[in-house]
Amino acid sequence: MATIMNENERFHLKIKYDDVGKYVILPGDPGRVPKIAALLDNAQQIAQNREYNIYTGTLKGEKVSVCSTGIGGPSAAIAVEELIDSGATTFIRVGTSGGMDLRLFGGDLVIAEAAIRAEGTSYEYLPQGYPALADFEVTTALVQAAKELSENGPGKGYHVGVVHSKDSFYGEVNPDGSAVGENIKSRWDSYVKCGCLASEMECAAIYAVGIVRSVFPLKIRCGGVLTALWNAERSKKNMPDTITEDSSRGIKCAVRALELLIEKDQARYREFMSRMHGDIR
Repeated sequence: MATIMNENERFHLKIKYDDVGKYVILPGDPGRVPKIAALLDNAQQIAQNREYNIYTGTLKGEKVSVCSTGIGGPSAAIAVEELIDSGATTFIRVGTSGGMDLRLFGGDLVIAEAAIRAEGTSYEYLPQGYPALADFEVTTALVQAAKELSENGPGKGYHVGVVHSKDSFYGEVNPDGSAVGENIKSRWDSYVKCGCLASEMECAAIYAVGIVRSVFPLKIRCGGVLTALWNAERSKKNMPDTITEDSSRGIKCAVRALELLIEKDQARYREFMSRMHGDIR
């Protein structure tokens, strides 16, 4: 059967198997990739196509990659699908968001342990009613990293909880510009009442792909850390906020979390090999 797919090269990412590491950081913005890659050892660009910019280096002696996903669930899901097919198993989304919970300030970090599926991509992977959950180990590492990088005070802390994943950026910032604006506002208000921390566009899709592709013995781990640029609810209520465009602390949190995961995985492997040798003897 004729096909446009090349079994040796991923159709969108333009990478081959083993071009990337098992561990991948996923920013949305292609321009942010070199900044993140600079925190790795010996990182080099291996591919760039469409919204996908990919670098690979090392961290703690392990191969680690950074791959941009573009904006929204469809392109993020494509990236994760093709990265998994290229050997990746652990993903951390690092991005930006708009705060919803009044406890958040611009600059605060949000660890997304789950995502409201208010978008369309996850429904191509998960049945209705099934939650888009992050991996517990990845979330735990992100929380530990966020603790190390946070201080007391507005815009310097971190929060852990549920985020809102959507398809329309302007549905959030200008719902009255939509023919279904009242529906958007009603759903938004219900999410706020439930304690949703922040709104973004990719976590639900990334988590959904990870959940579905974790078929034994393959284990896919996904998590996410977001920088709240501002708090939409605080703006509505004319409450003070700390607006920022600096996502560097979120980036450092993602890299530090990967270090913790790599150290734990390496220790687990050493313990496994020690037991194997003990059994052999």
